[in-house]
Amino acid sequence: MPAPVLRKPSGKPEATARQRLRAIVLICLAVTCFSGLDATGKYLVSHSQLPLSQVVWLRFFGQFVGVVVMLGVLSVPRLLMSNRIWHQVARSFLMLGSTVLNFMALRDLRLDQTTTILFLAPLMVALLAGPFLGEWVGWRRLLAIFIGFCGILIVVRPGYGSFQVALLYSLAGMLCYTGFILMTRHLSAHDVPVVTLFYSLLAGTYLLAPFAIVDWVWPQEPHIYVLLCMLGFWGGLGHYLFILAHRHAPTSTVAPFLYVQLLSTTLLGYLVFNDVPDAWSIVGAGIIVMSGIYLVYRERQLREGK
Repeated sequence: MPAPVLRKPSGKPEATARQRLRAIVLICLAVTCFSGLDATGKYLVSHSQLPLSQVVWLRFFGQFVGVVVMLGVLSVPRLLMSNRIWHQVARSFLMLGSTVLNFMALRDLRLDQTTTILFLAPLMVALLAGPFLGEWVGWRRLLAIFIGFCGILIVVRPGYGSFQVALLYSLAGMLCYTGFILMTRHLSAHDVPVVTLFYSLLAGTYLLAPFAIVDWVWPQEPHIYVLLCMLGFWGGLGHYLFILAHRHAPTSTVAPFLYVQLLSTTLLGYLVFNDVPDAWSIVGAGIIVMSGIYLVYRERQLREGK
């Protein structure tokens, strides 16, 4: 899942058309990597005999190794120098909770279902940014948030048919991800993005290690080793491309293209698991996507004084 990189206005000139196009391409590639991460995780937790703790730990450990290799071992002490260390630790726990709950949900839910529920997080952030960050929303954005919640009710359809506990896992993971984004916004004013990125991996890498070692099962099929390595690859590459995209253009430019992830996860769900979204999921996802895009549009208008 993406780690939001939010930047405050710095007085720099606006991005050129080429820079905006480059940022859009990068963000589309980044969210496609996140789709690959979810698809790989779903396959491993639902089609292999490996324990959840092992799969989730290797997801964090693989990306942790990738970051250390990319930045150099000698840079690790500098990456630990945070101005808000306890906030970073709390954010790292939120990412761990979001990942574990998402992988638990992926055992029984389709990829498009978990991704649609995850996209409720930006609406929750807009709703909670007032009491937590002092960023209050007006009635137009409040109405968009309400409509987005109606969209998720269409996807989940409480009281219709048999209820799946996995939906609760997915919703709980979304709430953890909401807190993760709120904490990221807070930390953006205190730490550089690379420090925040590094801290986000620590809880999963170190706290899950004992559980993964105790539960460890050596895969019997060679392709499972490849998939386990791909967990860290998809996560690391996706986050790296995500950061690059925000260097070329502001958040308001790239945010609408985050929803490309819903298309890529739906495609992977069909190709890998033969999952086809039902009409209710498509309608609900469309409502949530339109609500999210309107929030971005309205935020840009307010920034421009309209």
